[in-house]
Amino acid sequence: MFAEWFEWRLAIFPVSERVSSGGARDTNDGVEDIYFGAKIGLTPQEGILPEMALIPQATMPTGKDVFSADEFLPGVNWIYAWNISDEVSIAGSTQFNRSVDDATGRAYTEWAQSGTMALTLTDKWGAYNEFFALFPHSADTVKPEYYYNGGLTYLLSNDVQWDIRGGAGLNRNAADYFFGTGVSIRIH
Repeated sequence: MFAEWFEWRLAIFPVSERVSSGGARDTNDGVEDIYFGAKIGLTPQEGILPEMALIPQATMPTGKDVFSADEFLPGVNWIYAWNISDEVSIAGSTQFNRSVDDATGRAYTEWAQSGTMALTLTDKWGAYNEFFALFPHSADTVKPEYYYNGGLTYLLSNDVQWDIRGGAGLNRNAADYFFGTGVSIRIH
């Protein structure tokens, strides 16, 4: 919108979660809080200088009670990437977001860091793998979480992409595993 270096972002995340504890299982289905943001391009890649963008972002308390933070949570995401070749790229994301400690209801700042390698497999198919971590600052009970995930992407058209992904927690504070699928639509 307005220029090639600017885009609005909106995401809705339907979720199904099954938690097992002490032999009991609890299943929840619903929608997480709505995400919105604005991606602002900063620099193109020039030699070792990465392509960079900044995303002011937030979630609105619109989700099902079990998946909602029940308050507006702003943040900012700095993303950067390098095309190594026509088939290989690497990228990272450093973000700071307001979050809520579920155990106490108190807000804290969460720092998130990720590193990704993506491969172009064909004109339509791509693959990626990613390591990411969440680091709470001033949280009462929340501890750092480390994850690894990977996935496949498929371009249905120049403006529509489907993806499937799965991952696992790498420490005891992280979720054991997760799977997901989604569709991204670009509107000009």
